[in-house]
Amino acid sequence: MRHIEGKAPFSILDFGCGPGRDLKNFGDFGHDAIGLEGAEKFVEMARTHSGCEVWHQDFFQLDLPQNRFDGVFANASLFHVPRAILPQVLTDLHTTLKPRGVLFSSNPRGQNQEGWQSDRYGVFHDLDHWRAILQQSGFTELEHYYRPAGLPKEQQPWLASAWRKL
Repeated sequence: MRHIEGKAPFSILDFGCGPGRDLKNFGDFGHDAIGLEGAEKFVEMARTHSGCEVWHQDFFQLDLPQNRFDGVFANASLFHVPRAILPQVLTDLHTTLKPRGVLFSSNPRGQNQEGWQSDRYGVFHDLDHWRAILQQSGFTELEHYYRPAGLPKEQQPWLASAWRKL
């Protein structure tokens, strides 16, 4: 939130909102928060829990308005997008952001491996690969860090990063 320019309240898209935990927090802080979720069961849960509008959309066939959001919050969602489709998804997110809007993502990090683990698909990017993909999609890096805070890097499995739409 600290990277979004202008005065709150902000228009926020919670991309892959799941059951609505973070979406509710955005709404409780007075922001115009909208969730987007691919799993129909989570869509209903998020609507009920947050009281916010939640769109049911497939990540691979997004239908997003242009220049609508000050920020896109993608916590633990973009790593489920296959590498071959990720550039289009990032282009769609870039398009839905207002000029100089901010994309936040947090994904489990790795060595660029991709595939199924149990019943979930994931792509585990390292920082250099993640940077290249986001820069090619028209974003500039604002910051990155590893989570959870306070632990040695090898015990921080999550890469969090904030990006500005150019």
